[in-house]
Amino acid sequence: MTMTGSVRRAVLGIDAAWAATQPSGVALAVETESGWRLAALEASYDHFLARGIGAAPDETRPGGSRPNAAELLAAAQTICGRGVDLVAIDMPMSRRPIVGRRPADRLVSERYGAKAAATHSPGKDRPGAISDKLRAEFAAEGYALCTAPPAQGLIEVYPHPALIEFLKAERRLEYKAGKTGAYWPALSLDERHLNLRAVWARIVLALERRIGGVAEALPQPELKAPGWRLKAYEDRLDAVVCAAVAIACLDGQAVAHGDQDAAIWIPVPDVAVN
Repeated sequence: MTMTGSVRRAVLGIDAAWAATQPSGVALAVETESGWRLAALEASYDHFLARGIGAAPDETRPGGSRPNAAELLAAAQTICGRGVDLVAIDMPMSRRPIVGRRPADRLVSERYGAKAAATHSPGKDRPGAISDKLRAEFAAEGYALCTAPPAQGLIEVYPHPALIEFLKAERRLEYKAGKTGAYWPALSLDERHLNLRAVWARIVLALERRIGGVAEALPQPELKAPGWRLKAYEDRLDAVVCAAVAIACLDGQAVAHGDQDAAIWIPVPDVAVN
C-alpha cells in the first residue's frame, strides 16, 4: 500500500535474525502532520518486500532469508512515498570485524545488567558475515553505520534496555514466548501465557503512544496459536521497538553507548510517556 498525505520523515526498524534460516521482523513508521504512524509491519524480509509490490499484510508462516539493504530501502520508499531517514537494526554492527564482546556491549551491560538487560555476546560466527554484509550494503546505499550524534544512516539498537526506558520499568520485561518457563516456573502453562499476554499488552500500549496504528497491527495471537505464530508476533513487536528507538534518536532523545567503531543507541529515560 502507498501512504497518502505528506510524509515528513520515515524510519525503518529491523529485528534482525543472526542466522539466515530464521525470519526477521521489519517495521516502517512515518511522520505526518498528525504524528508518527505505522506504515507497514511484517515478520520477515520476504513479507516486507511483498508489501513493496502491493501485497496485503501476510499472516502466513514467515521464513528466513538473507537481507538485502537496497531491496528493503526500495520497498520502504514505495510504501511510504519517500526515502527512509534512519534505519535501526537489532543486531551487533561494527566498522571492524566482530570477534567477541565490544566496548558497546560492556557499557550497556554495566548500565543495565542489574536490570537483567545485559547484551548477548557476539562473535565472529554469530552474527558474523550477515552483519558485515548488511552493514556494507546499507553503507553503499548511503546509510553508513553511525556511532555518535546526530543519529543518521544506520544505527544499532537493543530492545531490552529500550523497553526499560520506554516503560520506566525496574527491570527487563518478560515478553519472550520461549522463556515463560524461566520467567514463571511455579505457574501452569495457561497461567504463564496469561502473564505473557499481559506484558505484551503493556508494551503495545506504550508503543502505540509513540507510533499510531501499533495496536491495530499487533492483535494478540489466539490462546492456542502454534509456537511460530507467537515468535512471529514477538519479531514484529521487536521491530516496532527498533522503529520507536529510531524516532527517539532522530529527535535527539537517545544516547550512543560505545566507541567510534560500534555503538548501541538507547532512548533517554525522559522520552518515556506515562
